[in-house]
Amino acid sequence: MNHDVVYNEQILSIAQNASSYVTTVLVCQNTLIRSGISHILSGTYFVVSDETLEHPSELPILCLIHADQAADGLSETVQGLKAQWPSARVVLLTERIEPVAMMQAFQAGLDGLCSTALGREPLIKALELVMLGETYIAPAFTFSLADEASRLQQIRPDGAIVVGPAATAVANTLSPREAQILRHLTQGASNKHIARELGLAEATIKVHLKAILRKVRAANRTQAAMWAQQHMNLPANDGFIIAAE
Repeated sequence: MNHDVVYNEQILSIAQNASSYVTTVLVCQNTLIRSGISHILSGTYFVVSDETLEHPSELPILCLIHADQAADGLSETVQGLKAQWPSARVVLLTERIEPVAMMQAFQAGLDGLCSTALGREPLIKALELVMLGETYIAPAFTFSLADEASRLQQIRPDGAIVVGPAATAVANTLSPREAQILRHLTQGASNKHIARELGLAEATIKVHLKAILRKVRAANRTQAAMWAQQHMNLPANDGFIIAAE
């Protein structure tokens, strides 16, 4: 079934169930901005909680962090939220973030990265995607990640691209099939989609994926895809969405 159809059916099911809502915890020090975010979320199934949640809720939890410029302490904040509510989904809403800080935040457990420049409807859709198990990165940040990768690359006179020695050593351990799978992974493809495209069994894709994660020292498919974009000269995806498997 088409991914968009599945997504629309899931969202419609949530919308039709009046008792379904997502408890939303805002991590924001600015009272004015906090009020603005609450207003944006009003009328959606993201219900902002004004109370401190002492115990994990049986209902879905979204932790929405706002920061003018994400930097020091972000990873610790994400880790703290995940420790308090292990099943919660954590999204950062920020104007800008350095690529290194971005990588560290996702390694700490961040599930989504949204730009403050997003309109209301795109923001709500991004949050819905995250709550469905996807990892989302706004296009503006994937471009900065690609720019950083380009900056770290050196161009030889013959036009060949040379990356750092450590990345080259890791890339050389990847088989042609593993490299193919990584490329599909950066486009947000699920295991089932990759298996269909390459004419392989889904179980075979899972075996290859485990080997890829081990070789690039990634904890999950999101980190592996971001590693590939940095070190394999891959084009940035239009809205970085990694299918949950």
